[in-house]
Amino acid sequence: MENVSEKLENLKVNTSESEKNSSSSSSDSSSEEEDVAPSFPVAMWDFNQCDPKKCSGRKLARLKLIKTLKIKQKFPGIVLTPTGEKCVSPADRHIVSSKGIGVVDCSWARIDETPIAALKPAHGRLLPFLVAANPINYGKPLQLSCVEAIAATMYITGFKKEARFYLDKFSWGHSFIDLNKDILEIYSNCTDSQSVVTEQTKYIENEQRLQKDRQASRDFPSSSDSEEDSDEENSIVSRT
Repeated sequence: MENVSEKLENLKVNTSESEKNSSSSSSDSSSEEEDVAPSFPVAMWDFNQCDPKKCSGRKLARLKLIKTLKIKQKFPGIVLTPTGEKCVSPADRHIVSSKGIGVVDCSWARIDETPIAALKPAHGRLLPFLVAANPINYGKPLQLSCVEAIAATMYITGFKKEARFYLDKFSWGHSFIDLNKDILEIYSNCTDSQSVVTEQTKYIENEQRLQKDRQASRDFPSSSDSEEDSDEENSIVSRT
């Protein structure tokens, strides 16, 4: 992760280079960085368990960015479902590009009563460890909204501009990549499902270790705190 000085230096370099470019070349550069709509299909099975006003899948449907499937309707692409046996990985890119992404839209609170097993997808996939940024489950691991799940799959399989295109439709959307930037990049550089699981395990173990270190630092006073405590005790003694 870049530190502040590195980010400032990069910003300085980028600004200097942009000033040297002509207006036409700057326009070309910015167009290359624009988010783009996917050329592959995106679909969902809607089990009507979510609040329509808060459901990201419903909003995508209103924007005509996702196709709503009937419960027994088959989908040939990657399907994000708890019944999947493998994690999404960059190895799935060819399936995504040719057949698309499907997602199950249901309430996490009612997951056990949802007949997800009836879908029987050809390419069922699980998502690796990621943290939700949606307003309902913000900060909770794995409890992603439809658009977060879709965007994560796009990002991991190499369709990063398409992922941002979908997230940009939500005021909080950019926070998803901000929260998960490091681990998304790690996943997107893996080779297959097994390597994604390996990197997931390493990431979680490291985060747990950092959490323990932070907890330990709060439990033990710093040297400056000890000095302050010592001075306070001396002052009390001197007054008695």
